[in-house]
Amino acid sequence: MEKYYIDKIEKFRKLALEPKVCYDENKYLFAKRYIENESLEYPELRYADAYKYMFENLSINIDIGELVLGKPSEGINETERAELNEIYPKIRDVVENPGQDSHMTVDYELLLSSGTSGVKKKIEEYESKTEDKEKLLFYSSCKTCLEALEIYAERYSEKALELSLKAEGREKEELITLSRILKKVPKYPAESFWEAIESVVFFTYALSFCPSKFGSSLQYQLGRPDRYLYRFYEKDLKENKITPEFAQVLFDFMAININRRVPRGLSSGYMVGGRDENGKVIANDLTLMGMQAIADVKLVYPSVGLCYTEDTDDKYLNKAVEILMQGHSHPAIFGDDIIAEGLKYYGCEGKNTREYIHSTCVEITPIAASNVWVASPYTNLPQILLDVINECEPNSFNELIEKIFNKLDRRIEHNINEQNEFREIRKNGALYPLLSCFVNDCLEKGMDIEKGGARFNWIMPSFVGAGNLADSLFVIKELIFDKKKYSFADLRKMLEANFEGYEKEHNEILNGTSKYGNDVDEVDGLLKLITEHIVSECKKHKAYYDSKLVPSVFCWVMHERFGRDTMATPDGRLKGFPLGDGSGPCQGREKCGPTASILSSTKWSHKEFIGGVAVNMKFSKKLLSGDALDKIKTLIKVYIERGGFEMQINVVDKDTLLKAQEHPELYKDLVVRIGGYSDYFVHLSKEMQAEVIMRTEHEI
Repeated sequence: MEKYYIDKIEKFRKLALEPKVCYDENKYLFAKRYIENESLEYPELRYADAYKYMFENLSINIDIGELVLGKPSEGINETERAELNEIYPKIRDVVENPGQDSHMTVDYELLLSSGTSGVKKKIEEYESKTEDKEKLLFYSSCKTCLEALEIYAERYSEKALELSLKAEGREKEELITLSRILKKVPKYPAESFWEAIESVVFFTYALSFCPSKFGSSLQYQLGRPDRYLYRFYEKDLKENKITPEFAQVLFDFMAININRRVPRGLSSGYMVGGRDENGKVIANDLTLMGMQAIADVKLVYPSVGLCYTEDTDDKYLNKAVEILMQGHSHPAIFGDDIIAEGLKYYGCEGKNTREYIHSTCVEITPIAASNVWVASPYTNLPQILLDVINECEPNSFNELIEKIFNKLDRRIEHNINEQNEFREIRKNGALYPLLSCFVNDCLEKGMDIEKGGARFNWIMPSFVGAGNLADSLFVIKELIFDKKKYSFADLRKMLEANFEGYEKEHNEILNGTSKYGNDVDEVDGLLKLITEHIVSECKKHKAYYDSKLVPSVFCWVMHERFGRDTMATPDGRLKGFPLGDGSGPCQGREKCGPTASILSSTKWSHKEFIGGVAVNMKFSKKLLSGDALDKIKTLIKVYIERGGFEMQINVVDKDTLLKAQEHPELYKDLVVRIGGYSDYFVHLSKEMQAEVIMRTEHEI
């Protein structure tokens, strides 16, 4: 890559390493106008007017030299902040945010082929075919919000041209080009690769602030760029309008941009690879560029997933593993075929079985058709076991299992009832017309996404600590029921003491009993029993809008949060220590190597868990041998062939992590994989750092 671009990427990479992501100006402008328009009779019109006012007055934030534009302003002054603190609560009915948003990807194909102007024409066609007042109000709000976005892009265009007067040389020409591009997109269809990337990035940034009573989590994903961008890249190459090198530069700036609009601690990115609805593998130059961006920008975002199949050309997996072996925490490897099976299992057809996104971490949602609430809510599985053994003394292992499952079933029922109540609250109080324009089937139904317009409205509860529960159950079975070495009273004393004074017993529990992750059928079978019961119970319930309850067994950061408040558990885990970090073995318990770990992790069906499965594996960077790439590839292939959903690989050595703890200022960009997402190691809590360090470090 040309030095000019290398230096440019490094400059903006450093800015993105410690970004100031602030949407207070958006909140301030929207709330101010919304309150002023209290006399407007219909909430749809009041919302749309405030949304338009916001984009007519929002600051334009452009740094000379950046090649992809669209990020929040630097914030507001103290007077405005004081006013915001006074007025913003007035537009909200609740203190906490029920439900969620943004764990999804919109219809970028529609945006790029029609532009917002084409979508407005589509809406006018729907308007002409109905006299339904609610639908007409919805369509009117959609058109106003689309116009607001067009106005904002025009203002960005003018600002870029204004800044070009202060710039020199190539940066002056770049600003002039960006001004021209934003005069065209997203209002009109994109015609070049640069236009397409800018349209997607600008639109996604505009979505990032959802001015509603319930806020926004800012995590809209960029979908499958190696699909929707490829025709523009191919055309520009043929017409000599772009080089592969510059296309990579634009991809890198798209990656940097995510870090400047999405707060740290969340997850946002895209997927590449996989099959289309006809079974054809989609992989091309942009698939490689999408992964190369990880190595180029070296930041926590983008969160990239490679959708892998047995028919995927080896060069794409080679690229992924090469990047992982450099110490990056992405890309994660997803089993495309098992995920497609899972989507079919939950009623998806055609494109919806192959056009999906890992909506933040590993949760799977169909692209351009979803209002799915992921990880809603999280359930602490080991705590359910603790509650049972603190309440009674089961007479048999089967009775213990029965009591655990009964308590779990009541928790699942309570949780889905609560989520359905949240859906009702959102239906009656929230609107998002701009988003609704690009999510099927909102326009067809004439219904906002918050009122049930999306095709899929699944609820995805997540069950944390499945490995801890399986290990704990085996300890109880072996030491209490089979060998009768301890009673439940003995166990309770050990747990209450956090094993202090019971060091011999603690050592026996940790090292003298088998654990999930070592290819021991009896222990692995308990994990299978747990997951099968979760699937069976979730099938009994309906989510709002006659939708489905789709389980997951990943944790984001909840293994650390739950662990902090959970006493010692029968598997030997100490009080306050994080629970298992995903769907694989618990930290430090894989004693028989990575192959045994993979075998254990695939003895239960992943298909039904498209809410998310995360299997973390850590390899020692200093112990990697010459043929390590081929060995890691083989492990990945075995995992996928056995029905594995997703694998996350960290290649980092313990010494580096310990040095980062001691001198965090020297390791600001050290990124590690957590429980489905990645974060900067030095920003993690001490407990989370200890958990990452403790994970089994495999030699290859």
